[in-house]
Amino acid sequence: MPRAYWWLWTSTLVNRLGGFVAPFLAMYLTVDRGYSASYAGLVGALYGLGGAVSAVGAGVMTDRLGRRPTLLVSQSATAVSVAVLGFVQHPVAIAAVAFLVGMASNGSRPAVQAMMADLVAPEDRIRAFSLNYWAVNLGFAFSATVAGLIAEHGYLALFLGEAIMTLLCAVVVFVKLPESRPVREEPAGAAAAAAEPEVGLGTVLRDRGFMAVVALSFLVAALIQQGFVGLPVAMGASGLSSSDFGLAIAVNGVLIVALQIPVTRFIERHREPTRLLVGAALLIGYGFGLTAFAGSVAVYALTVCVWTIGEIINTPIQMGLVARLSPTHGRGRYQGVYVLSWSLAALVAPLAGGAVIDHFGADVLWASCAVVGTLTAVGYGALVRAVAAEERDGDGDGDGVGDGDGVGEGDGVAGDRLGSGSASEAGGAPASGGTSPSGGAPGSGETDRPVAAG
Repeated sequence: MPRAYWWLWTSTLVNRLGGFVAPFLAMYLTVDRGYSASYAGLVGALYGLGGAVSAVGAGVMTDRLGRRPTLLVSQSATAVSVAVLGFVQHPVAIAAVAFLVGMASNGSRPAVQAMMADLVAPEDRIRAFSLNYWAVNLGFAFSATVAGLIAEHGYLALFLGEAIMTLLCAVVVFVKLPESRPVREEPAGAAAAAAEPEVGLGTVLRDRGFMAVVALSFLVAALIQQGFVGLPVAMGASGLSSSDFGLAIAVNGVLIVALQIPVTRFIERHREPTRLLVGAALLIGYGFGLTAFAGSVAVYALTVCVWTIGEIINTPIQMGLVARLSPTHGRGRYQGVYVLSWSLAALVAPLAGGAVIDHFGADVLWASCAVVGTLTAVGYGALVRAVAAEERDGDGDGDGVGDGDGVGEGDGVAGDRLGSGSASEAGGAPASGGTSPSGGAPGSGETDRPVAAG
């Protein structure tokens, strides 16, 4: 990996090591401030709404202003707004500042993912995004543990601690990271006709292949959110305590830290990694579906194991696929729309999960998760089959031109271009065919979330 990648990775780790506030925001509002659970839910929804609003705007900033300025603005704004949130007391002010914190903290994600796509060779992107995801979860596991100890001495220390760590992250970016945005050259003559066209948000939304990936990402994210929304409610209804839930959900972080790197090595050796997305969707959906049969902490933890393995497989492949589908000079916008899918899932999943449990019971929610997982797997399967059909028909010649359905020729990963059928470079890879990651050739690259996990 380039040295700049490791500094970006370090900034991600520092940022997540200081992610103290989000996991304990609801407890802070209900226990320390004495507000109702409904108000805490409203504040959480506004936090998520802020993230959804900023996802697209930050993507545009990433392309127009650059990756580095977007990161610095986002991280500086996060540090200030988090510190302010620790001092405000009026309920309206708390809700408003929480919205701003959500906007600021989520604004860095498109820039980070676009910068990784800029810095890392296509054949190394699965590994690059996987290592970044590993850092996110390692930092989250540490911050969640430490935050509980810090909170015993006062919640204000959580807010100030996160502000300081976020500023440190900004310092790393300012001192060590150069701007990575590709410079657009204006070719003349025949080369001008083949040059990558200007990319706007309309271009992204009209890219049917990419938007299909975004829709599938939304379904996956909505399922994973139930581990933090529906699961604690169901365990509480079964008579289990919050500490029991903590033990069960801790399996998620432990498995990701332990297995992400070896699983990534397996993925890189796989000839066509995107086919693994089908199995990952089934693991996630049926992992939650099995929760209907759980009655003890051990069985709940077992179900967490199942859907976590699906998450470990899905995340780096899907993030790399997004990077691959993004035109060189539109990576920020494409990444912003992808991040939006996770932000919207963070809004919709709690509302949908709560409504289903209240009206039909938790078992119906888990059965619905199995159905959604199946539909998602079918969607991924259709995507892979469309690429294979392009190859069989000889319609794809490596120039990314599809047959009208937005699916271009494949390269053994997910197709050199799934999308609007433009002749632009996808994710920095050469437009000509390549080999699978195991071959190590250009044109085979892969990588968010992030975030749901951040």
